[in-house]
Amino acid sequence: MRENKSCALCPRMCGADRTRGIGVCGCGALPRVARAMIHRWEEPVVSGTRGSGAVFFTGCPLGCVFCQNGEISRRENAGSRGRIMTEDDLADTFSALVEKGAHTIDLVSPTPFTDILIRAVEKARCRGLSAPVVWNTGGYERPETVASLAGTADVFLTDFKFSSRTLSRSLTGVSDYPDHAAASLREMVKIAGRPEIGEDGILRSGVIVRHLVLPGQKEDSIAVLRTVADAVGADAVLLSLMSQYTPDFYRKTGDGKLDRSLSRRVTTYEYETVRDEALRLGFDGFMQERGSAEASYTPDWDPK
Repeated sequence: MRENKSCALCPRMCGADRTRGIGVCGCGALPRVARAMIHRWEEPVVSGTRGSGAVFFTGCPLGCVFCQNGEISRRENAGSRGRIMTEDDLADTFSALVEKGAHTIDLVSPTPFTDILIRAVEKARCRGLSAPVVWNTGGYERPETVASLAGTADVFLTDFKFSSRTLSRSLTGVSDYPDHAAASLREMVKIAGRPEIGEDGILRSGVIVRHLVLPGQKEDSIAVLRTVADAVGADAVLLSLMSQYTPDFYRKTGDGKLDRSLSRRVTTYEYETVRDEALRLGFDGFMQERGSAEASYTPDWDPK
């Protein structure tokens, strides 16, 4: 398969032949799906009243030390969790989720399987799929990979995690995250355009930028918002400003000051300071209640 030989889908460009082994992301040639489910906890314009059709893939190009989905995303887990699916399996899964009532098809951490998913979505659409396809990503993308999604992804639901290269390296293992997040965001807006919401309240096209406010890092959060506003304009995207950080999933870095900060939840003051800057900059979108900072909001990867 073209996409898995000398892999260059993400900014790591590890060059792995994933038909013979795994990449830095932990992924082999075919997608492993940890769970396909009706998911009611995405942004309202994605989940609506009936939920999104979320397909959670194992593996990830990043190594966030606070990842809530670490059981399936971390390299050491990616090859042993979930069910391997072909293009036809995926197309059937998308259709089944819509039949269950899903407003959207929500592809979570899809980047390592970009080319396979392009073909799977095309097959599903040939079989009648009309629900918007959401590319739900951590934001660590290559613009070239994003560009290949024109005609496949209707909505981009992307993180913009950090502005500081130092903070990025400490918490993900890569320092170039801010640069790639900004470059890929520009390409996403170019492809999807400004947000368009249908009469049913579901986002038909456009970009949602998610940002998780981290304890002790409100200044970096403010810098992220300013970077996004400078890169594409505050009115070009919907902002999802999240307060759900929980230390339950945090793996310490060895940086004493940083570890002390991230061993607690975000304060109301920190979150509201960042929220106020978002409003000042002119962002529209979604603010999150602090009560959502619970491990219970993470899906069960081994449902009975």
